[in-house]
Amino acid sequence: MNSQLEPSKARIGRYVATIAFNETVNAYVPPALPPSPPLEFSGLMHLLSQADRAIGRLDGIAMMLPDKALFLYLYVRKEAVLSSQIEGMQSTLDDLLRFENAALTGHPIADITEVSNYVDAMMFGLARMRDPSPQGLPLCLRLLREMHERLLRSGRGESKNPGEFRSSQNWLGGSRPGNATYVPPPVHEMQTCLSDLEKFMQDDANPLPPLIKAGLLHVQFESIHPFLDGNGRLGRLLIALFLVDQNVLKEPLLYLSLYLKSHRGDYYKLLQEVRERGTWEAWLEFFLKGVTETANNAFASAMSIVTLFKQDRERISAWAEHTNSMLRIHELLQTHPFVNAAQVAEKTHLSVPTVNTALAALQTLGVVKEITGKLRGRVFAYQDFLKILDDGTAVSTASL
Repeated sequence: MNSQLEPSKARIGRYVATIAFNETVNAYVPPALPPSPPLEFSGLMHLLSQADRAIGRLDGIAMMLPDKALFLYLYVRKEAVLSSQIEGMQSTLDDLLRFENAALTGHPIADITEVSNYVDAMMFGLARMRDPSPQGLPLCLRLLREMHERLLRSGRGESKNPGEFRSSQNWLGGSRPGNATYVPPPVHEMQTCLSDLEKFMQDDANPLPPLIKAGLLHVQFESIHPFLDGNGRLGRLLIALFLVDQNVLKEPLLYLSLYLKSHRGDYYKLLQEVRERGTWEAWLEFFLKGVTETANNAFASAMSIVTLFKQDRERISAWAEHTNSMLRIHELLQTHPFVNAAQVAEKTHLSVPTVNTALAALQTLGVVKEITGKLRGRVFAYQDFLKILDDGTAVSTASL
């Protein structure tokens, strides 16, 4: 038993005394990556192989989708909702889509704004990484700061120094530092930890598989906790961006928030055990299972969406009349699952009477459903599409 524990002990960081809010507490300083002694891969290879296959299949179907941008648009928004729910926000995907499309006013508005910021931060980071001009950036600390600025630019986090690494001590859990669940490294130690993190993130000569490296990076970022707010959301974004950076995925379609939301207790327990016992292998087993489950679910969602769009197009085409305008509205519904007649007329350049007639036909066909019950300003929802997108995003107080 002792021989199995000793390697873990060697991976444990150190505790340093620091003062926070007039209390002296022990803050944790994680050791630099990769873990030493090296990871024991014998129990991870089968899980790694499964995860690699699941990601390859997801990447393949994403490239075959008739509209990759559409799937990315909607999938990023679903991830934004789930990641924000982990932080305690109550918005649903319906709220966000209604808010963005201005079909209905979602609520609570602060939650929706913060979820929308998450989408903006994700797409901004991706664009910066892909920009071939001198304005482009690799995956680095500067890019993380710029994404953080967008993540917290409005809403409840705007007073928490958006875009700046913290200059004071923070803590997790508890009402004060003295009874905290976890105290991250003090500022002067944090700077060294961040420098080491960036070196490991950009070290292409390191032989570790990208998925393993992504799992290590996520835990290390969460342990450093370099911002006053938004660390969890940015740490989850880091996984997807790193896999795109490493060409494991062509599009950032792997998001673990639903898995982490469903296994929240295990997630936090394993993070803490890495810090206290150096049990990286146990964390990576959990992480790789999550990658496989998440990639398989995303693949199934993509297939369901493709099938639904095809079947509905066929049903519309077989309709007796107004098929051309109905098909044009159906195409719009694929990116705007909540619409009203005025929006449709503006975006499709169809007349309002034509739009109203076509929407009525689509409702009779069962493609859309009117959800307000009003005579004016009625809103129509592409409900079967929303059911696929909404899977896992319903707010449950038991899971938050």
